Amino acid sequence: MESCRKNLVSGLDQLGLSISEQQIDLLLAFIRLIEKWNKAYNLTSIRNKDEMVTLHLLDSLSILPYVKGTRIIDCGTGAGLPGLPLAICLPEYHFTLLDSNAKKTRFVQQAILELKLKNVSIHHSRVEDYQPEKRFDCVITRAFTHLSEMISLTAHLLADDGVLLAMKGQHPEQELAAVKAKTKVIPLVVPGLAAERCLVQIETATLAEVL
Repeated sequence: MESCRKNLVSGLDQLGLSISEQQIDLLLAFIRLIEKWNKAYNLTSIRNKDEMVTLHLLDSLSILPYVKGTRIIDCGTGAGLPGLPLAICLPEYHFTLLDSNAKKTRFVQQAILELKLKNVSIHHSRVEDYQPEKRFDCVITRAFTHLSEMISLTAHLLADDGVLLAMKGQHPEQELAAVKAKTKVIPLVVPGLAAERCLVQIETATLAEVL
């Protein structure tokens, strides 16, 4: 795991993120858990741990500066991405992770227990069926669905002054054309990754006008 640690520390530095050695240890422990469970649960197509550092950890953490508020939900979290890496690095925030795949939510629950994360809860549910007691300051999605559908599926989860963050690959021209709400597209640079990444940011206030 020494090369993984080196790549992670270098990537965090390039992202301008300063986290503790304990948090770095937790991020690497999370990668080891994914590798272990992948054999039985097929959590991700990525098998190489160094690639996991880039494609799972650094990709997830590239949006950290844009996370807003203290109550965050990660919709369609899969193997806990980007929710778990963000929760490790933002222990003062509470993260709710949501997914409809029972195998993946079982893995995430085990990861929460083994990593002793006190600021994360996992729920096995479809996004449209999940009814929280309190709405969230920030809704995050990663490779979830088209923007227009994502907006309609998650609107009931957002607080009045909340923000929706959709992680995307290439600039989603066609998807944006179908969205009436005001959007902001933020280019992301993921250390070690040549592929294009961006973040689509939508404030709740602009959604109210179109929903």
